[in-house]
Amino acid sequence: MSAAALPPRVAVLGAGSWGTALAALACMQADTLIWARRPEAAHEIASQRRNARYLPGITLPAGLRATSEFNDAIAHVCASDSDALIILGVPVAGMADACARLAAALQGRSHAPLHVVWTCKGMQPDTGLLPHEVASAALGGLPGVSLGVLSGPSFALEVARGLPVALTIASTQPATGNAVLVALHGQHCRIYTSDDVIGVEVGGALKNVMAIACGISDGLGLGANARAALITRGLAEIQRLAQALGGRAETVQGLTGLGDLVLTATGPLSRNRQVGLAIGEGRSLEDILAGGMTAEGVRCARAALALGVRHGVELPITAAVCRVLFEGQAPRAAVATLLARDSRPESPNSYR
Repeated sequence: MSAAALPPRVAVLGAGSWGTALAALACMQADTLIWARRPEAAHEIASQRRNARYLPGITLPAGLRATSEFNDAIAHVCASDSDALIILGVPVAGMADACARLAAALQGRSHAPLHVVWTCKGMQPDTGLLPHEVASAALGGLPGVSLGVLSGPSFALEVARGLPVALTIASTQPATGNAVLVALHGQHCRIYTSDDVIGVEVGGALKNVMAIACGISDGLGLGANARAALITRGLAEIQRLAQALGGRAETVQGLTGLGDLVLTATGPLSRNRQVGLAIGEGRSLEDILAGGMTAEGVRCARAALALGVRHGVELPITAAVCRVLFEGQAPRAAVATLLARDSRPESPNSYR
């Protein structure tokens, strides 16, 4: 990809752990403003260089500015004389509202090309829509606005600490990939580009479900062999669904599929793995959620399974996770059901 001028302005909408970590990364190379919904969070970032709620123990860069005024964040990027970048650091549940609010804020404003990328991983529970479908419905018709998804194996706390990370920006518009490159590539972050938005999003969504499955297995004490089998066959399951929806197999074998799956299924900071561990150790989902632990895989599992049914793709691990989470099946019984399945050739597409 050809080099481009440094984008003068980046706005990050959302001051959770990942939004804040990305804003801290971007401000090393671009004029970056982060929007926080809570005024006290914006004040803490701006004046104390901290976001103690989401990134405890981290001192944020002095160059990172923050606001709780949404329109100020939009004005920041619209004032750019060249391409500007908006990063939506919101969860899947907040994606539709964020896109609608952004679309309304952009109406009637003049601006240079704007590149809007999102970081959430999952599917809308009620509709099964992937994030790009939500974004396209609200923002796809706006002139001068291009869309993309930023994903990959990444724990926000490690990125905020300055540890190395590799991410993929997927967009059908090369300029959007280039905007992310010049804003984030370098320092401790390596950016790869792709045009397979569907493959990237399916990998990011289903890896959370597979991480719950691996956590359940580890919570039951089933060992490293079982975990390796779940990761491998889980990857095949992700690949089948991605291809059925129009994604590519090689995407699932890369950072946003295999890489993210390995991290989320094995990493101690993975909330999806933690939920699975707690279930395998005998706690109920209701008890886990009541304790404040949330995981995108819980919200995504049934939507993914429904997509599989709709497209004739068999998702046995996803189905087993759904039975345990929502139908009261004992974790050991779910494992027994998986083991009792007929033997098949080892190929991702050996059955749909």
